[in-house]
Amino acid sequence: MSIKEIQDEIVDEFSMFDDWMQRYEYIIDLGKGLPLIEEQYKTEENIITGCQSKVWVHAEQKEGKVVFTADSDAILTKGIIAILIRSFSNQKASDILDANTDFIDEIGLKEHLSPTRANGLVSMIKKLKMYALAFNAKNE
Repeated sequence: MSIKEIQDEIVDEFSMFDDWMQRYEYIIDLGKGLPLIEEQYKTEENIITGCQSKVWVHAEQKEGKVVFTADSDAILTKGIIAILIRSFSNQKASDILDANTDFIDEIGLKEHLSPTRANGLVSMIKKLKMYALAFNAKNE
């Protein structure tokens, strides 16, 4: 599936819920299915700065695609990074760089987060795109 198709699928899933309490519960459930980062990658280098809680992200390239793993010490944040990883993992670096993140606004996530969590969300997206940029440069 393309990034856009995955993002559309996420938007569809969120549209099934009537209120934000249900959506928060769903985000937390998504976090439980997050591909977890190996302990050896839980380093300062892999921490996303700008997040209220600790979030670690690791990326590697396998067969021309970027594969992300992550973890967080907060259940909601773990769900947020899970949504982003679902959208971007197992995609080409160039596709990740070209992808927009409008689906975040479509599901209304940013407006329902505290300002510090919203900043963390932006930091998570930047970190994933930075990994993609590094892999893309390496591939050229």
